[in-house]
Amino acid sequence: MLEPSNSNKDLPPIPAKRYFTIGEVGELCSVKPHVLRYWEQEFPQLKPVKRRGNRRYYQREDVLLIRQIKSLLYEQGFTIGGARQRMSSTQELPAANITTTAAVEGNDIRSMIAEIESVLKML
Repeated sequence: MLEPSNSNKDLPPIPAKRYFTIGEVGELCSVKPHVLRYWEQEFPQLKPVKRRGNRRYYQREDVLLIRQIKSLLYEQGFTIGGARQRMSSTQELPAANITTTAAVEGNDIRSMIAEIESVLKML
């Protein structure tokens, strides 16, 4: 199993900038630039803006995405394929997950209230 060398909690805060160079992102995420370039090929969600000379400029969302990928790979032990699958499934679920979670919680609360009322009647 992989040892977590540097968790996301230990990473520096993301400065309030619009664009970050690949070197800056490497420092913010504790990942080397060649790893970031490789992850661009493996994760379709990671698309930094490319400007003159094919230079990459990452935005805040990209930095957060890279930190999430790093966590999946290095801390949670996912493979590249597993992390890619997890990333694509989490992007599709949030809206549906919120409604189903709220419905389940509502049903749980109603059943707990009914159970408490039945206990009170017994007393």
